[in-house]
Amino acid sequence: MATKPALDPNSGDRHDEQHFPVIPDTQTISGTSPHPSPKGKDLNSVKMRASHVDFFYGSFQALYDVNLEFQSNKVTALIGPSGCGKSTFIRLLNRMHETVRGTRLEGEITLDSENVLQGNVNALRQRVGMVFQRSNPFPKSIADNISYGLSVNGMSGRHHADALVEKSLTKAALWDEVKDKLHQSALGLSGGQQQRLCIARALAVDPEVLLLDEPCSALDPISTAKIEELLYAIKTECTIIIVTHNMQQAARVSDYTGFFLMGKLIEFDETKTIFTKPSNAQTEAYITGRFG
Repeated sequence: MATKPALDPNSGDRHDEQHFPVIPDTQTISGTSPHPSPKGKDLNSVKMRASHVDFFYGSFQALYDVNLEFQSNKVTALIGPSGCGKSTFIRLLNRMHETVRGTRLEGEITLDSENVLQGNVNALRQRVGMVFQRSNPFPKSIADNISYGLSVNGMSGRHHADALVEKSLTKAALWDEVKDKLHQSALGLSGGQQQRLCIARALAVDPEVLLLDEPCSALDPISTAKIEELLYAIKTECTIIIVTHNMQQAARVSDYTGFFLMGKLIEFDETKTIFTKPSNAQTEAYITGRFG
C-alpha cells in the first residue's frame, strides 16, 4: 500500500521546547508507563503490543518506556496535547519512522506476537494500514486510487479489482456517492469524501489493523460524523487505533483510551473510566481543560 513519508521531527510531535503546567499529583510522571492492561481485559485478544518502547530523533528522546496493548476488533484512542508524542508513537506501529534519518527505536512492538521490527516492511504495511491527518488521494481516478494499492500488493485482475473497488468504497460509506463517477479524478471530491476514499484505499487490502492520525481534524462536523460511523462499522473487521485532539470524539468512538504527556503514557484504561473516573490527576486536568 502506498503511503507518504509524513513523520517529521519538526512537525509538532517534538515537545522539548513546549512547557506544560505542573499538576499536583501523587502519581507523578515517571520513566515507566502505567500497566497497559485495564482490569477485565482479555489478554488472549491482544492484537498489537508495545513493550518498553523508547524512541529518539538523533539525541532527542521523544518517547519514554511506553507499554501499551491493543485489543482485537476494538477502537483505541490516543489523546494528549500537541507535542506529547502520540503521533510519533502511532507511526512506529507500521515502521513509518524508518523514512526519517537519524531515528532510533528501542523496545519491542508485536503483531500477533510477531516482532514487527523484523521482516518485510511492505508486508507489514499491508497488514497495518494508515490514514493520515491530511487526505492524500492520488492524482488518479477514484477507481484507480483503490486499484493501485491492489496491484502493488499483487491483487490485480480486472474483474477481481472492480469487485474490490466496490467492496472497499462500500465499506467506507462512499459507494453510493461516487458509483457514477468512478473514472473521474479523485481530486474533485470534497475534503470529507477524499478522506473516506483514503480509508477505502487502506481497507482495500484487508488490513488487520488500521491506524488513523487525526483523520477528522480538517473536516466539517457532517464529514466527521460519517467517518465516526464508519469506524464503528469496520471495527468488526479490523483493530483500529486513532490519534485525536478531540476528546469528545475519543469518548464517542473508542473502547479504550491512552493519555500521553511529554512522551510518556500517563494512563490507559477503558474509555468510560478515563473520562468519568481517571486514576491520575494529570489525566483529569487534561480532560477537564485545565491545560492542553
